[in-house]
Amino acid sequence: MSTPTTPARPPRPRRAAILLLGTALAALPLLGLPQGADARPGSGLSMGSRGSRTYSAPAPTTTSPYGAAPMQQSIMPRSAPGYGGAPSAFPRSPYGVPYGSPYAARPHPFANGFLGGLLGAGLFGVLFGHGIAGGLHGGGSFLGFLIQLVLLFLLVGWLVRRFGGGARRTAPMPAAPYGQGPSADQVTITPDDYRAFQRLLLDIQAAWSQRNLPALQHMATPEMVGYFNAQLSDLASRGARNVVSDVRFEQGDLSEAWSENGFDYATVAMRYSMVDITTDMTGRVIDGSSTERVMVTELWTFVRPTRGGAWLLSAIQQGR
Repeated sequence: MSTPTTPARPPRPRRAAILLLGTALAALPLLGLPQGADARPGSGLSMGSRGSRTYSAPAPTTTSPYGAAPMQQSIMPRSAPGYGGAPSAFPRSPYGVPYGSPYAARPHPFANGFLGGLLGAGLFGVLFGHGIAGGLHGGGSFLGFLIQLVLLFLLVGWLVRRFGGGARRTAPMPAAPYGQGPSADQVTITPDDYRAFQRLLLDIQAAWSQRNLPALQHMATPEMVGYFNAQLSDLASRGARNVVSDVRFEQGDLSEAWSENGFDYATVAMRYSMVDITTDMTGRVIDGSSTERVMVTELWTFVRPTRGGAWLLSAIQQGR
């Protein structure tokens, strides 16, 4: 007599979701990356975040008179269809930093929808006879009803602390008009700031060529470092390495500078030239030229806390 076999349990939803997320993240470095030219930092793509102006076109400048290409990769959700819509303000993290900012940590996704549904279903269930002990019709008295409410709110409070990270929420502000951020204030950019932008342009190119991620972490937001890491990993997986050398800043001007949600932003159009080659692991050039210079026009957005601190690269957009 054969022993009946126990059917295999289907994967739990949470485990299946983690596996799916891991597969998607593993595939990210392979998506949308150029396989030849434009192997410099950013790989010729428009990526990163500009606060509430992430999907708004930067103002044209003398250096980039036709503006910038639309953002292709960003952690900021697109709240309005089409290029030019600005997302509304985001709730703040437990540290008072708006979600979606370069420094924010996000709450557990479990807290986004389930807790609200639990609170609504549980409270209405108690009131209309489907609660923990039958609502007003169970427990025999109004005191029993109050006890049920206390137990329900204690349960919800525990779930919020356990899965929601205690995140505090503020009322969302309406979407800003084209090119304007919520509570946007003008920021004065000084000559020292311009020098810092040019220095970051040169230092980021050097760190990229050296594949020096720790150095990039001191010059760019975690989002941008993540993109750089994915691009460098993609090159390495193909047995290639990109080297950018002799970078020369040619021309630049300010597109826009503003302050929102405790951070200063500055978008600067920069034209620069360089020698951009891709080699195999033996040093043989497989793309680009070691003798011809490449001219590039990009709009780089930098961010820093309004209270002061160093500028960090938060976005690169290609000039049109």
